Amino acid sequence: MSEKRTKVIAVANQKGGVGKTTTVISLSACLAGMGQSVLVIDFDPQANATSGLGVPQKQDTSMYRALLGEGAIADLIQSTPIKGVDIIPSELDLAGSEVDIARMDDYLHRFSKLVAPLIAEARYDFVFVDCPPSLGILTMNALTAAHSMVVPMQCEYYALEGLTVISRLIQQLRDSGANPHIEIEGILMTMFDGRTNLSGEVVAEVRKHFGGRVYRTVIPRNVRISEAPSYGQPIITYDPHSSGAKAYRALAKEFLVIARKKAAFGELPSVAVSEEAPADETAPATDETAAEPATETPPASPLPPS
Repeated sequence: MSEKRTKVIAVANQKGGVGKTTTVISLSACLAGMGQSVLVIDFDPQANATSGLGVPQKQDTSMYRALLGEGAIADLIQSTPIKGVDIIPSELDLAGSEVDIARMDDYLHRFSKLVAPLIAEARYDFVFVDCPPSLGILTMNALTAAHSMVVPMQCEYYALEGLTVISRLIQQLRDSGANPHIEIEGILMTMFDGRTNLSGEVVAEVRKHFGGRVYRTVIPRNVRISEAPSYGQPIITYDPHSSGAKAYRALAKEFLVIARKKAAFGELPSVAVSEEAPADETAPATDETAAEPATETPPASPLPPS
């Protein structure tokens, strides 16, 4: 087996309400269930990833002090109720770093310097950074440090406009030398509603423009996904048989297949894929929850490319 290497992935979108934090929580939990070790860094002062993984918010537990040069990132890591998933929590005070970091000469590289020892240690297979819904200092720090970026996009027509902004930003980071190797790991279409033509049209249009960078798995609009955070659980533990849970397990399998292919070509990281993962998660998802009409359960399997 190849030596373990850590890959840092920023999960970001300048628009809120697209399923960014839900994707961080659910994908991390699914990957852990497939034998991967995962660290979630909650970089959003709203701390939704922290509460969504069942970790209470406490003062001085976020990245805030470390970003100012006061402490090491390893001292902030906490375990979560999900085996295989650790977290660096967030808190409201982290919002203050947007102002404090901006005054520093190396303001774009504060986070990359902190995360470098973690990468060198190779303690985790993946580090997911849950970014705020903006393109401010915190998000830019995450993108400067990350190997790649996952972009959750709601199935609406504003998606293409937002993706154009993100693609331009990635290119600017590469061209400026701030992060010459960053790439879009994948674009994830979320909140797919099979009752409408709009969702299918938007997915087809995004695939037309971005091709293979769009994950084949689509995340359905699902009531259980919305409920899970209030119980401090990812969807796969809150309701493992829901269409949302099936979709995120399918995404985790697809994500690991792509990671394994990249590792074969010498890209970060080397990933051993557990064979214990169920083999049928890419089948159309059905939701047995009586509170949800059957028309609200779109397939978790791929839509045909345009």
